[in-house]
Amino acid sequence: MTSRKNFPSFATEPRQTLPGSEKRAFHVPAEKPATGTITVSVILRRKTKLNPRILAKQRVTRVEYARTYAADREDVAQIRAFAKAFDLRVVGEFAERRTVVLSGSVAAMQKAFGVQLKLATVNGVTYRVREGAIQLPASLTGIVVAVLGLDNRPQAKPHFRILKGSATRANALPATRATDTSFTPIQVAQLYQFPTVSATGQTIGIIELGGGFRAADITAYFKAQGQKAPKVKAISVDGGKNSPSDPNGADGEVMLDIEVAGAGAPGANVAVYFAPNTDQGFVDAISTAIHDTANKPSVISISWGGPESSWTQQSMTALDEACQSAVALGITITAASGDNGSSDGVTTGGNHVDFPASSPHVLACGGTKLLGSGASIASEVVWNEDASNEGATGGGVSTVFPLPTW
Repeated sequence: MTSRKNFPSFATEPRQTLPGSEKRAFHVPAEKPATGTITVSVILRRKTKLNPRILAKQRVTRVEYARTYAADREDVAQIRAFAKAFDLRVVGEFAERRTVVLSGSVAAMQKAFGVQLKLATVNGVTYRVREGAIQLPASLTGIVVAVLGLDNRPQAKPHFRILKGSATRANALPATRATDTSFTPIQVAQLYQFPTVSATGQTIGIIELGGGFRAADITAYFKAQGQKAPKVKAISVDGGKNSPSDPNGADGEVMLDIEVAGAGAPGANVAVYFAPNTDQGFVDAISTAIHDTANKPSVISISWGGPESSWTQQSMTALDEACQSAVALGITITAASGDNGSSDGVTTGGNHVDFPASSPHVLACGGTKLLGSGASIASEVVWNEDASNEGATGGGVSTVFPLPTW
């Protein structure tokens, strides 16, 4: 039971900058003040820090994790009191995810977090944006890791490319008849000599920040491959939904992810976590998947990301700490390293690495150009078709995380 300690007077105590919360100006001018009701995710510190040296060597059970590494009840109580002081409602508490979800008017949020929220429109889409840093009551700066959701500009892009000149549907892999450089997931598994055992009883989690799938398309694809279609479940996070629309957009990523995962691990269930394409949605989707005790994914696949320079430090810290939790629980997270070469799509020059692939707690997956047949690989080189404007694998050295010892 939470103790009834006297909390500070949040409305009058001095303010401090939340470290790493500085947000750069949006690339178009803000038009007018934001209005309405919004929801934010407040990420809290752990009861006890995870030791990076033992993460890969010593797994913990979910019971041990909740007891030792979840949010402290006193910290949660602090956020409740803070919310009450600024007329915000607590609409969700997730101790294992170290997340308290607050809802309230824009005016109340601005007062609570010391920010100004405005509206900006790009290509007909209006976003709520903020600039500068979040200001918290001084007593909360050691407790709060991140405040996500005040700004809802897009955070990531799907990482997939459609081969030019291919007659293939965007929501399917290249047909086996295309050329000798086009493979189905089954053929790729044979080339890499994947085990042929059934993955029955396992669940693959997939993070999606847009798009959707149609059950009929999944059934048709696996029938064409001579496989039984996996059981695919859509899970909503922060209001994100399975919303198929444009096969040449995010739907192509969603279908590709499901097809590759299901064909490469026959028998496994697939849980697809749909969230808004914001830093809040991205972090909440990953933490939801990690702590999903109903579906229990043992591996999580992410094909979305953005250059490290596009993230705030608080967002990167929150997401990386979620990935640390996955490692501690024995869950592997894989992430695409990008498909715009060493620049990662940044037009101002220089080399950039993609996040979350750059996290030391994530298995980054780059791209290669592969030639082979059956179980024999004739040639495999790095994917680099930038010269013909057909993309290249991402990769490189992080400017945020230190180089691993290996």
